[in-house]
Parts: sequence; C-alpha cells; structure tokens
Amino acid sequence: MIKIEYSAEVAAARDNGKAIVALESTIITHGMPYPQNIEVAAQVENDIRAAGAVPATMAVMDGTLRVGLEAEQLRALGQAKNVAKISRADMPACIATGGTGATTVAATMIAARLAGIQVFATGGIGGVHKGAETSFDISADLMELAQTPVTVVAAGAKAILDLPKTLEVLETQGVPVIAFGQDSFPAFWSATSDLVAPLRMDSAAEIARAHTTRTAMGLPGGQLIANPIPDADQIPAEQLAPVLAQAQGEADDQGVRGKDVTPFLLQRIFELTEGRSLTANIALVRNNAKLAAKIAQELVTLPQ
Repeated sequence: MIKIEYSAEVAAARDNGKAIVALESTIITHGMPYPQNIEVAAQVENDIRAAGAVPATMAVMDGTLRVGLEAEQLRALGQAKNVAKISRADMPACIATGGTGATTVAATMIAARLAGIQVFATGGIGGVHKGAETSFDISADLMELAQTPVTVVAAGAKAILDLPKTLEVLETQGVPVIAFGQDSFPAFWSATSDLVAPLRMDSAAEIARAHTTRTAMGLPGGQLIANPIPDADQIPAEQLAPVLAQAQGEADDQGVRGKDVTPFLLQRIFELTEGRSLTANIALVRNNAKLAAKIAQELVTLPQ
C-alpha cells in the first residue's frame, strides 16, 4: 500500500469539501537556493489561501507521499541535500525504498490524482526539446497530461523548448490546450508568442466546466491552461530570443545532453538576463496559483 499523509490544513479542506490546489516541490529543492526557495514556496501557498483555496504542496519524504506540507516539513525539504527529482518512472521506486523526492509536473499530477485533487498550479510544463528529432528528448509531462485527469495551470511550456513541436505532441495526445484570456499561446517568460493557442477561455467557470465535461464523457487525461505572465513582469519575446539562442548555442558547443540541458539553460538565461528570468518566474508562478484557486473554487460548486 502507498502511505499517504495529509497536512492538517489539507485534511480539513477534504473533510469540508473546500477547494484545493496542488503544487509541485521541485521549485523548493531544485529551483532556487535556501532560504529564497521556502520563502517563495510559502508566498505561493499564501496566494492560494488569499484566493479562497487550500494549497497542497506535494513531496515524497522518507517513503511517504505528503499531500500538503506543514511549515517545519517545508523548511526541512528546503534545506535537504541530494533530494531526488522524481517523475512517473521513478516515483514508485522512491516511495518503495523509503526515499525523499521532489515532485515534477508529472509526479505532482499523479499525486493529485491519488489525493482526489483536480487542479494543479505550476510555472511551465516540460515538452519537446530542440533537436528532439534526433535525441527523442520529450518530457514525460506531455504523456501525463494525456492520461491523468488534472487541470494544469501553467504559463505555457518552458521557453527553452521547441514550442511548435510541443503543441503538436499535445494535439496528437488529445490534450486540450486552453489559453486564458488571449488567442496567443504564452511562452513562459513572455506573455505571447507567434503561435495561436488551439483553444481560448476567458473565465475560471468555463475552464471548470470543460474539466467536468471531459470526466462526464469518459475521456482520459487532463487539460493544460496556458495562463500568460502579467505584462508588467514579462520579458518580451524579442528581447528573450537572442538570449535563448546564445544559451542554446553554448549548450551545444559544450556537449550538454539529456537531463543536464534544462538546468544548464535556465542557469545561463538567469545569468544573461541578470536575474530577470528568475523574477519573472516567481511572478508567473504566483499568477498561475491565483487562477488555479479560482478554477478549484468553481469545481467544488459543480456536480462531479
């Protein structure tokens, strides 16, 4: 059996039928240094509370799936060393061996499904990496969206990815990609791109109804809500393009491959933008958390 433990706040929300929003934990362990990591994580949790829902940060700690972290658990995770970054492939092994792991998008979706949570807020999903036609480097996030019934609110896919190919894979897998309040597919740090989003919705209520309609139809999988970063916080695409090109060129020149590509690119982009990418990242995560809370509130009012 899987050992699942709920924080006191999440347990009370479940008992009272209150809206809950899942959060990943890789932002805590792999996203930024201590103590900024726990400060940002707490800030995002408070954004969800202020919007009327309850946050449930997911993590595996000593073989137990934690659905919601108490304050002391959040601090411990933020200071822990050599924490595994777990996805669908290694999440069961981490639990079975009594390990500690931070959940990626795919693992957080799995944890949310196990806990009966329907909405998850993150920064940006993984996707198809540039050069995937030869490397076959495609994130497990896309396949998870195709099979796990969770609505994921993100600022699109990470801008370092091949966004057209990412949208193609999502279409092939039957995943609804819904831009919130605009026709353009947002590009993570940039509010818009030259890609048209497959679908558009302008309210949390519409998104919630789409979620329950998929369930009623017996369709597998979730839906991706592409929520643009606020204009005041974005790095416009025309400013970001040369930075992305330089970082990718350096990765190619240095032979960076596989799982090392994403952290390398994010670090170089942070350096080349003099920290603006991290500031934007925090802003978009907070923005996504607020929208996710509204969707979760709408969902608890609808028949399931």
